[in-house]
Parts: sequence; structure tokens; C-alpha cells
Amino acid sequence: MARVRITQVRSTIDRPQTQKNAIKSLGLGKINRSIELEYNDALAGTIRKVQHLVKVEEI
Repeated sequence: MARVRITQVRSTIDRPQTQKNAIKSLGLGKINRSIELEYNDALAGTIRKVQHLVKVEEI
């Protein structure tokens, strides 16, 4: 599987709790924080839920 770098680019203030939980499950929480993960179906679903808050780059 491919690896992806996920970077939070927008705040979770005034967002639904489900989106806040998704950001926390990705290991993010502050703007400009990045994490590298293996891309899979579960990760794709989580990213889709918060796609407007993060930037995804393939490594």
C-alpha cells in the first residue's frame, strides 16, 4: 500500500464532535501538524469525513 502524509490545515473549532474525533484518531489536533500513515480503506473513510480540514499528499 502507498504511504500518505496528512496535514491539518484548518481548525476544528465549531465543528461537529464526529469530525473532532476523526482528527484526533488520525493523530492530529493542531494546525500544520503532519503524520505519515499507510493508506487503506479505513483511513480513506476517516480522511473523507474531514477532507475540508486536512491536506493529503502521497509520498
